[in-house]
Amino acid sequence: MEQMAHEGIDRLLDMLRATGKKYDLDKIQKAYEYAAGLHAGQRRASGEAYITHPVAVAEIVAGLELDTDSICAALLHDTVEDCGEKTNQKEIAKRFGSDVAMLVDGLTKIVTLQVADKEEAHIENLRKMLLAMSKDVRVIFIKLCDRLHNMRTLDAKPEAKQRLTALETMQVYAPLAHRLGMQKIKQELENLSLRYLDPIGYAEVQKHIESKYGQNLDFIESIRSMVNEKLKESNIHFTLEGRIKTVYSIYKKMYNQNKSFDQIYDFYAMRIIVDTELECYTVLGIIHEMFKSVPGRFKDYISLPKPNMYRSLHTTVIGRDGIPFEVQIRTWKMHHVAEYGIAAHWKYKSGATSKEEMDKKLEWIARLIETEDGTRDPEEFMKALKIDISQDEVFVFTPKGDVRTLPQGATVIDFAYAIHTEVGNRMIGAKINGMIVPIDRVLNSGEIVEILTASSSAGHGPSRDWLSIVKTGEARNKIRQWFKRERRSENIQVGHSALDVEIRRLAPRLSDTKRQELVNTVAQKNGYNTADDLYNIIGYGELPVSKIMPRIQEELNAIQTEEQEEATAHPDMTVDEVVTVPRPRHLKANSGIVVDGAEGCVVKFAKCCNPLPGDEVVGFVTKGYGISIHKKDCPNAVQGMSNPGMEDRWKQAHWEQDGDSESTKSVYEALLQVHTIDTVGVLADISGALADMKVSILAINSQKASGGRAIMNLKISCKNVDHYNSIVSRLRSLENVVDVVRGFT
Repeated sequence: MEQMAHEGIDRLLDMLRATGKKYDLDKIQKAYEYAAGLHAGQRRASGEAYITHPVAVAEIVAGLELDTDSICAALLHDTVEDCGEKTNQKEIAKRFGSDVAMLVDGLTKIVTLQVADKEEAHIENLRKMLLAMSKDVRVIFIKLCDRLHNMRTLDAKPEAKQRLTALETMQVYAPLAHRLGMQKIKQELENLSLRYLDPIGYAEVQKHIESKYGQNLDFIESIRSMVNEKLKESNIHFTLEGRIKTVYSIYKKMYNQNKSFDQIYDFYAMRIIVDTELECYTVLGIIHEMFKSVPGRFKDYISLPKPNMYRSLHTTVIGRDGIPFEVQIRTWKMHHVAEYGIAAHWKYKSGATSKEEMDKKLEWIARLIETEDGTRDPEEFMKALKIDISQDEVFVFTPKGDVRTLPQGATVIDFAYAIHTEVGNRMIGAKINGMIVPIDRVLNSGEIVEILTASSSAGHGPSRDWLSIVKTGEARNKIRQWFKRERRSENIQVGHSALDVEIRRLAPRLSDTKRQELVNTVAQKNGYNTADDLYNIIGYGELPVSKIMPRIQEELNAIQTEEQEEATAHPDMTVDEVVTVPRPRHLKANSGIVVDGAEGCVVKFAKCCNPLPGDEVVGFVTKGYGISIHKKDCPNAVQGMSNPGMEDRWKQAHWEQDGDSESTKSVYEALLQVHTIDTVGVLADISGALADMKVSILAINSQKASGGRAIMNLKISCKNVDHYNSIVSRLRSLENVVDVVRGFT
């Protein structure tokens, strides 16, 4: 099996030599040898040596004509994730350079991430990849090649895993390939995914294709011969290709549009590749002279390219025996872009002009990251992401003739926010082709859209109803940001009311005080400073009430359990008289705290200051919620100890010594507030630094600040004060980090 891997790297190197381009073959050979050593002894589900996978991915990457660093990153892309005890990003940077290390990091899952479920972990890793992609598009090129090889070898996986991987590929990676213009990879991903998602449908369509192709082979050859002869008479240099539609494209039309196989007009297609753009239109005229065109089936993607840079002329004509077929006409340059998309244009170090052009082509990625990165709800993130990378798009015009591309189903509100945030916020109406239309009007390709705005922003703003109307994540996020910024007090009321209704439904006898304490606890456990912050985010629509209710239910269950145990232990006391509680739930098995000289007492750590081993601490005996441990310099503790009549409830406390208990090796929660420059990629830098230190991110939220700054509040795992200080020192060393402070302010 190792022999297969060696043959694979030899084949790869031969392939690179044959291109005649200046690849650093020694560097690629060293990357292979390093990866092979790290993966030694590892096997794929098929039983093959694991190294065969990165070699195969590198071959696909080389087929895209990417550079040396991309090929090295493909060979190394699983090393940090699967061999983390043997290597890390720093080691890869040392051996192969910072570019290769950055690409590998963008392809590496956040393996230390601790979240509520696998779906959230998956979303966070997808966010990380997209953030890396926004900094260097080579990340997604390599990831698509990685996914393509995984799909080609998916047979070895269990059926449930096959379906899960195929579904994700169909919903995320194939559309991404489409948006990048990489049609060859996109089509193969779609066909492979369909094989596992609907094997019966796939087999049925494939059978139809084989049958129909065999029946009409003479038709195809005769058409090719006629066109070939006519173009030669016109002295046009050309290449003629015949093809049939892919299984997935036919399946999609049959099942989504409820068409029979015989109703697929463009089953047959002919591609004519010429040298110049002018010849494209000359060939189009010749085709229309030879065959009768089908009305409404002509598309000029040369004068109006697709957003993924695809350019061609498409027309459908009627051939012999009334059989329709599609003709695509393009130049060789257009053909290369159609096959490989942005990868065909990618020139990473070819000068400032080329870099600026590339950045412009990739603007949609930056918008996608900006829009979706603030979405806390994994389900909503995926829904918005799928819409934003959707294959179905409409092209509409501004009154000045500029083209805007939006997903199918987008409304005039989406269009307004695509123009500018303030245009959307101040919109009071819209015109399409000069006629006043409702603001929920769905757009169609070719329409001229004019947004009517208020002369002043005072007294004007979006409606909450717009959130259920808009189609794009960009518009939805901008509406929420407006409510977040302009209507905090209103949001708090809306959120409080919505959450209160659900809590009263679950626990109608819970007192107002207990209900508020419950919300405070849930808010802090989920990364919010106060209950009002939680109410606010619910009120402006970022967090649905349904997503926080499982956490509410957990706390209600805990309260009920505690009350039952207290009633059993103290039948003659009310709950308010009980000053100890059963075991609270923490990240650690034991608190590691000694209160008044008694080891192992049941405690909880105050969320206002989150003490760590090494901090001076003090304990407060609460009524019904155990002993709360504060830092001695915590403002709440300082004020509380000065209140008359409360002296008996404050207890001396200290941390167990290293030899006293295993608990001192436990992991604790720590709060960090990171002040940064507001720039794309800073979150990826922070999460990458924490991952390198094997520090788990337990919760994170961010917000914009004045002066081009941003503030990120993180809850992380931490061993003690010294560990905390080392984390702070590492984060402060990052380029775009201004300062790091303990706790949330």
